[in-house]
Amino acid sequence: MTRKKRRLYILLLCAIGLGSATALTLTAFQDNLVFFRSPSDIAREAPPPGRAFRLGGLVEAGSVERGGATIRFRVTDGASTIPVTFTGVLPDLFREGQGVVAQGVMRPDGSFAAREVLARHDETYMPPEVADALKRSGHWNPAQGAPPPAASWNTLTPERRSGS
Repeated sequence: MTRKKRRLYILLLCAIGLGSATALTLTAFQDNLVFFRSPSDIAREAPPPGRAFRLGGLVEAGSVERGGATIRFRVTDGASTIPVTFTGVLPDLFREGQGVVAQGVMRPDGSFAAREVLARHDETYMPPEVADALKRSGHWNPAQGAPPPAASWNTLTPERRSGS
């Protein structure tokens, strides 16, 4: 075997190794990548079955039902509502009318099975995903002031302002 052929084989082996490592890395990222969706996004386009994602919105007032370790509630963005089921311990700050982000999968019956629920940090914090969903749905325009008070989030209707 000549020197030229040996170099070519080494280069080919390196290229195959680098390609394999890149493919494995991208596959691992795809499995761990979790997208955020609002209830309106899900109503427009249902996510693929079994695909994990984050559901964000506001806990609808009067929707929390506790049955042992299983908690059922509805998440809304003012335009659409998704029923959520969670088994486990909820964060201390979880309550009706507050922002929440839940990670899990959609069930065939149209409900969301959460395996993790995150609640906001204090009275002024709003998860960025929830703020974006409120902006997109027309419930909040940052140019016109602070977000609506948390107590009114579960009954939001888009405000019609003059000149809008």
